[in-house]
Amino acid sequence: MSTTMDEALRRGYAERGTERPNSIESMNLQRQRMRRAAAQPAELQQARRFRSASVDARAMERQCILPAVSDVSALRAFKILRTRVLRRMDMHKWNSIAVSGMSQGEGKTMTAINLALALSQDVNTWVFLVDLDLQRPQIANYLGMSFEKGLSDYLLGKAELDEIVYNLQSERLGVIPNARAFQHSSEFLNSPRMGEFTAALEREMPRRIVIFDMPPLLASDDVLAFAPQFDSLLLVVSEGKSGRAMLRGAKEVLSEMNLLGVALNRSKERNESAYY
Repeated sequence: MSTTMDEALRRGYAERGTERPNSIESMNLQRQRMRRAAAQPAELQQARRFRSASVDARAMERQCILPAVSDVSALRAFKILRTRVLRRMDMHKWNSIAVSGMSQGEGKTMTAINLALALSQDVNTWVFLVDLDLQRPQIANYLGMSFEKGLSDYLLGKAELDEIVYNLQSERLGVIPNARAFQHSSEFLNSPRMGEFTAALEREMPRRIVIFDMPPLLASDDVLAFAPQFDSLLLVVSEGKSGRAMLRGAKEVLSEMNLLGVALNRSKERNESAYY
């Protein structure tokens, strides 16, 4: 490995404010990502430019969506989550994440949006964020986002992919919102049109990480129905809300999926140090 690559890695850690990984395995994963980044310019020529969407900073602040939130601890937490997610996805060659909780109010939509925003701030990472909570779509509301057509229009055959993807903040983040709830959501998740949708996302260049904001794990069979379409699942649990019985129920369902990790929301533990 050249000295230039090592110096570039050191500079990257310093600029992001993250700690240099100690393990050889972690360093190799970072080097693999830099090699892929070097090959990206050719792919960038194939990148489609989607229409831009306007958002409401006040709505984002109310829903704790970055960067409208000034809480330094929250910003740091999502940078750490981004780094850990990227390493694990690189390790397993995963490209898609379903984000879910166990019940309503765990913070899974906030986590999905903030993770997508944090990932897209990495100059080597392109992201699709999809509102796949077909029973209670909320991404557009959390962002205060204005749009004409969304995922429901695509599933009903009233729109094509380029009509429902919106660039948010940068061209590296494409958001697919939804405004309509579906009573028979799991049937739509298993429909041929949904299969066409996920295949179309996979064909986009440069290759993107796809984040699906999904319903709570124990609220319906939607996550199980869609499981063959995603590589991994990030489970969001809320301190003081996620009971042990619910965790046991979730464990049985998760045994059939690749668990990317568990994100703890609303933790009362805080570190107010100026540096860590």
